[in-house]
Amino acid sequence: MARRSKADAEKTRERLLEVATRLYGERGYSDTSIADICAELDITKGALFHHFKSKVELFREVWTRLQVEMDSEARAAAIAARSLTDPYAAFMAGSRTYLKYVARKDFQQIVLIDGPYVLGLRGWYESDHDLGIQNVTAGVRYLSKKGLVAPENVEPIAIMLQSALNGAGFALLRGDDDGASSEDFYKAFETLVKSLR
Repeated sequence: MARRSKADAEKTRERLLEVATRLYGERGYSDTSIADICAELDITKGALFHHFKSKVELFREVWTRLQVEMDSEARAAAIAARSLTDPYAAFMAGSRTYLKYVARKDFQQIVLIDGPYVLGLRGWYESDHDLGIQNVTAGVRYLSKKGLVAPENVEPIAIMLQSALNGAGFALLRGDDDGASSEDFYKAFETLVKSLR
């Protein structure tokens, strides 16, 4: 019986995260109440607070899961794109995945708009950096092994490239640069990466 209760609790938690992700993505954090989320699931606030101590904790979990989902997809794309003839292929495939995500309205709302507001700018930056820098550094380290980046430049270049990707995300959010699309940013980023020597 206890095993079933644990499974039921896990299912409720998962459903909470799914509904919160959808509502935060559609309405934003400020315009989505705990009552809204509970009403969608027909549960009490007590049931929600059994899984998450606060609305902020629920949001942090939604934010993190969305980032991890993007990160996993970027890694898979990079692995699938590995090429013996094009040392940039894997790095660019991961970058394309990131730019695809930052063009999505739900990702923009949760990660780029509400993330800095709810988590605080420093908390958002540190969490975003910790999640993203590993992949970018691995990609630049691979380019270094191929003789395209000096080993001492791996870390600084990785930080700058991650910042460039985040900058593209914020520009897409604002609609800057005369309506540049994620594909436009991808092409520009590819030019930037392939100019590394």
